[in-house]
Amino acid sequence: MKITIRLGLLAAVLLLTLGTGSALSHADTTTGTTSSATAGSSDSADSSSAVQTKALSKSYVVYGSGLASEDKDAVAKALGVQSNYEALTVTGSDYATYINSAGTTDASMISSVSLAPADPGSGVKVNIADFDGKDNITEVTSQQYAMVATMAGVKDVIITVTADKAVSGESALTGVYKALAADGISLNSENTSAANSVLDATQPAIDSNSNNKSYPGKLMSAVGDVSSKLAKQRQNNNEYATKADIQQMLNEALASRGIKSSTSTTVINNLVIALAKVQKAPVSSTSSYVSNVKSMASSLSSSVGNKMAELKDFASRADTSGIMGFLSRIWQAIVNFFSNLF
Repeated sequence: MKITIRLGLLAAVLLLTLGTGSALSHADTTTGTTSSATAGSSDSADSSSAVQTKALSKSYVVYGSGLASEDKDAVAKALGVQSNYEALTVTGSDYATYINSAGTTDASMISSVSLAPADPGSGVKVNIADFDGKDNITEVTSQQYAMVATMAGVKDVIITVTADKAVSGESALTGVYKALAADGISLNSENTSAANSVLDATQPAIDSNSNNKSYPGKLMSAVGDVSSKLAKQRQNNNEYATKADIQQMLNEALASRGIKSSTSTTVINNLVIALAKVQKAPVSSTSSYVSNVKSMASSLSSSVGNKMAELKDFASRADTSGIMGFLSRIWQAIVNFFSNLF
C-alpha cells in the first residue's frame, strides 16, 4: 500500500514538472495570442548597460529565423535595407536571452527589423512597413515598440518592422536588442524582460480600442510618464513605490489623457505589476532613463499611425538612398530653387 502511494506521488510530481517546466513561450503568433514575459535574472547587471550609452555605429537588418527564404529579398526591400546594412538572424535562443528565459521556437521568430542611427537626442522612432501592400504586424503598434524599447534602455535609433505574413510582431524587439549587442551595446536582460512585460500588459487594451487610432500613443505616453516618476522617486528616496501608489499615479495619467474609461481594471492591474518590475530593474536607477522615457512619453502623447520617423531623422545619408534618397533629393532641389529666388 505504501509503495502504491509513493508511486502515485512520484507520478504526480513528474506530471507537474513536465507541465510547468517544458512549455515554450511564444514570440510571433498568427492567432493573436501574446507571450507572457517574466522578469529575467539580474546576474548580467555587471556585464551589460542599464541604458544605451553610445550611439549606434552603423545600420543593421535582423531577419527572423522563421522568415520564409523566398521572401527574404522582399522583406529587405520593405525594410529599406541598403548595401551598408549588416545582416543578422534572430533565433528562439535570442528570445530566451532578451525576453523570456523559457525561450521559444525558431519558427515563431517571423517579424524582421532594420535599425539605423538617429540624430543624438531624437530617442526611438519606429515605422511599421507594409509587406506586399499589407500591414502584417497585427498587434504591436509603433508607439508600443518605441516606448518598450526606451524602457529597455534603447535610445537614438530608427527601427523599421515588417513581416512576410500576418503575425503579432512580438519577436521584433529581440532583433533590436541583438543588433545593439552586435554593435557593442549590451542591454541588461532584466531591463529587456521587464520592458516586455509592459508590452504584454498593454496589448489587451490596444486590441480593445483598435477603433481609436490615438489610443496607443496616449496609453504608452501615460505608461512612460508613470515610469519616469517611479524611477525618479527610486533615485531620490532610495525606495520603491507601493502598488497602491503606482495604481493611483497610473489612474491619474490615464485620466489626464482622457482614456481612463477606455482602459479596463484588469489592464490597469496588470500594468501596475509590469511598472513595478520596471521600477525594480537596473534601468530605473539611471538619471538618463528618467529624461529618456519622459521625452518619449511627451512625443507619443499625440502620435498616431505606423510611421514615426521621417527622412530628416536618419543620421546617415546612406540610410536614405534608393526611393528615400530620391525623395530627399527632390525636396532639397525645391529648397534650393526657392532659396535662389529670394
